[in-house]
Amino acid sequence: MKYTQGKYILLKKQTLAKQIYDFTILCPDIAQVACEGQFIHVLPQGFSLRRPISICEINKEQGTLRIVFDAKGDGTKALADIPQGGAVDVVGPLGHGFTLSEKENKVVIVGGGIGVPPLLPLAQHYGENATVILGFRSADAVILKKDFEATGAKVIVCTDDGSVGVHGLVTGPLSDELSGASAVLSCGPIPMLKAIAKLSEENGVPCQVSLEERMGCGVGACLVCACKVQKEGQEKFGHVCKDGPVFDSKEVIW
Repeated sequence: MKYTQGKYILLKKQTLAKQIYDFTILCPDIAQVACEGQFIHVLPQGFSLRRPISICEINKEQGTLRIVFDAKGDGTKALADIPQGGAVDVVGPLGHGFTLSEKENKVVIVGGGIGVPPLLPLAQHYGENATVILGFRSADAVILKKDFEATGAKVIVCTDDGSVGVHGLVTGPLSDELSGASAVLSCGPIPMLKAIAKLSEENGVPCQVSLEERMGCGVGACLVCACKVQKEGQEKFGHVCKDGPVFDSKEVIW
């Protein structure tokens, strides 16, 4: 795994929703080799442990990465305090991302909550051949809808309280969109991913899921982010930082 560590300029900073921050970081060496579904490990000032944050957008020409994160703990709140023009301490790109097929293939992309941002590069790849289903608690938690619509994909928003879009879970629209799909690509809470994996398997559609676990090193040395997987008929421990975060859903032992 090739990765780089450095301090990079925060070119743009904005707030998308309550405590949801959107950073664009100038890091040409990392952006040049980053792939869809990978993450970066960011060090908040005053902390010893880095925070893993999924890559939301990759612009190789401009040499930038975009990340969107929830400032819910002390570390991510410290990251959110970095001013525009300030320095961001980054290690990346890290992890195993999504396996993409030809752009002409029909895919269904499903995200929930803060699992939505890393799916934007997938919609940018497949464009109008993608159906994107996004799940949120309520209307005020919806993020990146316009960004997904700008890719040309069909976008369906679901909310738990019915305040916008479809009232209910993402699995409802997913059932309607699986016909003819070559793959389902997903990121979000574990219960959601488990349900998506089951539904995809029942319909014979390959499914990739991006998992989230607490991490220490981010490169497979500390073994904190272990998860149970099945390979060649045997149960093993994989590591979300190195073997993932993206796995074939059939490999994951839920």
